[in-house]
Amino acid sequence: MVLWLSLRDRRLAGFKFVRQEAIDSFVVDFACRDRRLIVEVDGGQHADNPKDVLRDRRLAEAGYRILRFWNNDVLANKNGVLETILDALSK
Repeated sequence: MVLWLSLRDRRLAGFKFVRQEAIDSFVVDFACRDRRLIVEVDGGQHADNPKDVLRDRRLAEAGYRILRFWNNDVLANKNGVLETILDALSK
């Protein structure tokens, strides 16, 4: 929720994000459809999860770029996370 407050309503440099978006057969945390960028915020259950590798591959095959952040990174360094997202959106 912390990250969503900074992404919603075009708050990040005017880019439109949606939350809990269904793409293919997956539901992603956040997506910027225009830039085909997905942002996932993961807890410990995602460490070395083979399902996430398959999911990321299928989403990439569908033309999306995926950024993954740990929950604690978002909480401890939200500005750094937002800078990384903004950098990816600008490419």
